[in-house]
Amino acid sequence: MTDRSAAERLDEVPALADTSGMKEPPTTARGVRTRAALVAAARTVFERDGFLASRLTDITAEAKCSIGTFYTYFTSKEEVFTAVLEAAQDDMLHPGMPRVDDADDPVAVIEASNRAYFETYKRNGRLMRLQEQVATIDDDFRRRRLERGEAFARRNAKSIEKLQQDGRVDATLDPMMTSRALSGMVSRLAYSSFALGEDWPVDDLVETSTRLWANALGLTAPR
Repeated sequence: MTDRSAAERLDEVPALADTSGMKEPPTTARGVRTRAALVAAARTVFERDGFLASRLTDITAEAKCSIGTFYTYFTSKEEVFTAVLEAAQDDMLHPGMPRVDDADDPVAVIEASNRAYFETYKRNGRLMRLQEQVATIDDDFRRRRLERGEAFARRNAKSIEKLQQDGRVDATLDPMMTSRALSGMVSRLAYSSFALGEDWPVDDLVETSTRLWANALGLTAPR
């Protein structure tokens, strides 16, 4: 195993939840539809009532099915919550970035990254808030959340380190700590706006966070 492959494994972003213990997915078209309806209903109920206050009867009522049907596909509230996260994972972890006209312009890349993050957070704000709640009561989920944060921070730190090597960023800054600080700023802005309900416009969040990020690194922000 090469050092490069080891580094790639270290930077791999963990899944939102461990799905290894879940029941096998259905094989019939009807089963797939029923399971999907339960997952959609669970997300609605979890986001409306919170994880702790949600009941299986609320989920089955929302999905218009019986408790017996629920247990055909899931063993518990925790398992259907895992399925909710699994369904949302691609959008939340891999939202994609807008096209960057000048990929050599670090500020343009930062701006595009911030926009992708804020737009994804806006689409999933209630689920993001739900993750915060569950992370306080589930040690495995909290650990995975911390590991994801570390993986994203390492990616940003590598970009900062490259800019330092190119003489474009203050070489005395610790790349990892700088990445954590700036990423934490963006994360908190998103959480306050879209999970707690401050509801700032995405354009304003992108402009301000990008300018602060660029100023902190000593780059020239777009005008």
